[in-house]
Amino acid sequence: QHPQHPGQHPGQPVPPWGPQVAPPGSGPRPGRIAKFAGAGVAVFALMLGSGVAGGALALALDGDGGGITRTYSAAPVINGADLPKIAAAVQDSVVSITTDSGEGSGVVLSADGYVLTNNHVVASAAGDAVRVVFADGKTADAKIIGTDPKTDLAVVKANGVSDLKPAKFGDSDAMQVGDQVLALGSPLGLQGSVTSGILSARDRTIRAGEGQPQDPSQQQSQSVSSISGLLQTDAPINPGNSGGALVNTRGEVIGVNTAIATSGQSTGNIGVGFAIPSNKAKDVAGKLQRGEKVSHPSLGVGVNQAEGGGALVASITAGSPAEKAGLQRGDVVTRFGDKPVNDSDDLVGAVQAGKVGDRVEVQFKRNGVEKSATVTLAETS
Repeated sequence: QHPQHPGQHPGQPVPPWGPQVAPPGSGPRPGRIAKFAGAGVAVFALMLGSGVAGGALALALDGDGGGITRTYSAAPVINGADLPKIAAAVQDSVVSITTDSGEGSGVVLSADGYVLTNNHVVASAAGDAVRVVFADGKTADAKIIGTDPKTDLAVVKANGVSDLKPAKFGDSDAMQVGDQVLALGSPLGLQGSVTSGILSARDRTIRAGEGQPQDPSQQQSQSVSSISGLLQTDAPINPGNSGGALVNTRGEVIGVNTAIATSGQSTGNIGVGFAIPSNKAKDVAGKLQRGEKVSHPSLGVGVNQAEGGGALVASITAGSPAEKAGLQRGDVVTRFGDKPVNDSDDLVGAVQAGKVGDRVEVQFKRNGVEKSATVTLAETS
């Protein structure tokens, strides 16, 4: 299935972004916030390089309440005086990664040199070779073991190293909005930097490109970028933080920093950063280490924002689950399984949260008439 760029909403000057707001069980999600397109807000991947950091993206916010209740075991609220101890405990597990075209960060997975980072940090590396700089200043050549552009994750293996300190991964699903977090990495090439903040929101969707429908099966790639389920933080992060750690007050990695929103005036931090949740990152990292295929569900439609709400089906891939289920161009999807679809980003998030083989009831409107169909999610081609 060919990647599609996200769609430009009708009547808006630049393509919007669609984070979904708030975790289940954390209280009501904020209402719809004015699209940032008119304000010139953009989102950037966080690789530090010679050009614009990863390419310009745009941002929008959306929200809808949910009825799921969950019991959380969140990290404790601590006194600010304890933050240095947490930072010191994690520092040795975060590295800097350099290529011939830029620099990013990484998180140590194993004592013998496996490191997790962003795909966009290593995507341009010549010969699958990068260089890792450890917290103590030592360096090692490393080989790219595996990449998954759709989640913007990659694993590299540093050569000739031992006794590294693997990071402890926490449960990103247990994080609640307002929890304290630290971000560690190499912003602007300043290795070993630590910043603090809170978890601002959960389940954000960010996407790049313009002028074409958004494909719910597509996430990060060099030509199109769409990732859902992200954590949002106000801990200051900048280009170079890509692949670095977002940690909770237990010193556990609960996210991998991947992108920031900017004002459009520069690529600097404005307190809106995004991280891939640790539960997804750890699962993908394990598969990449083992050489296994990372599965991604596909519905097989390109969508735009529909007037009045919902996801407007703008294109359908031949032979896709959507075509087999009888969906047509012009249909407006309003619900995907038990998840309401208020805009195209909601559908993106719902599809990406599923699994290949899932049978899902899709509710939609065709010429104003309510209809439903059952789709079976397939593997993204």
